[in-house]
Amino acid sequence: MLTKDEMQAFLNRMAAAYVAGDAKACAAMFSENAQLRSPFGPPAVGREAIETLHIQWTAEPGSKRFTILDCGSGETLAWCLSRFSEGDVGDDGTSLIVLERGPAGDWLVRSCCLHGDPEPE
Repeated sequence: MLTKDEMQAFLNRMAAAYVAGDAKACAAMFSENAQLRSPFGPPAVGREAIETLHIQWTAEPGSKRFTILDCGSGETLAWCLSRFSEGDVGDDGTSLIVLERGPAGDWLVRSCCLHGDPEPE
């Protein structure tokens, strides 16, 4: 089972890779056949497509932060609803992440759906 603290540590590693501009490290946190859906880019299916998308997203220096709102876990699957922020207005939102235990026993993102906050008027 994955605890909330372990899940937050996982998201912190993802945020650190993002801030470092390391698209490969971001993508390595996803399973080979993962899916990523986002209003900030086209759907990405598979680790290679997810890495390509992260190359675009991490091209400019920035910040990234996740805060868990709710989460749950079983032996082989876990889920997490979190807030994300990149520090810029319009770059905040929520993410729903489903994780699965990988072949080496580590946790990998199987599915991620991002939802951006509406732009302030």
